[in-house]
Amino acid sequence: MPMFVDTSPPGQCIFCRLVAGEIPAERVYEDALTIAFMDIGQVNPGHVLVASKRHAATLFDLTFDEAGALMQTAQRVAFAVREAFDPPGLTLLQANGKEGDQTVFHCHMHVVPRHGDDGIALSWPRKDPPAAVLAEYAEKLRAVMKPG
Repeated sequence: MPMFVDTSPPGQCIFCRLVAGEIPAERVYEDALTIAFMDIGQVNPGHVLVASKRHAATLFDLTFDEAGALMQTAQRVAFAVREAFDPPGLTLLQANGKEGDQTVFHCHMHVVPRHGDDGIALSWPRKDPPAAVLAEYAEKLRAVMKPG
């Protein structure tokens, strides 16, 4: 993912400033919990960011309602991107933490129209663990899963 450097003063969040109207943005959609706006670093025409209105650094800081609203808005934007730009593919990307490649620490999702030669690469090495290991991982998750 391309590196973006947030030039906001320390203690200020660029997306919170955008939500508050302190900095300009081409807004595409907003509701009570989310805002969608054009990414200034357009990868492909129609690249939109969908963010929570309330400051939440990562997905883990959102309420279940906010997380649901984020995905609903991303889907609404995805339909609009498909209609307006007719890309052959579309990627939704939501990163958390520095190691997850998050560059703006306000929960958001990229809605990126995709084309075969657009230069975006989303790949990782497959590990292919045996079924018993997958069963162990699943049990660990079930043991701590919070009810929806």
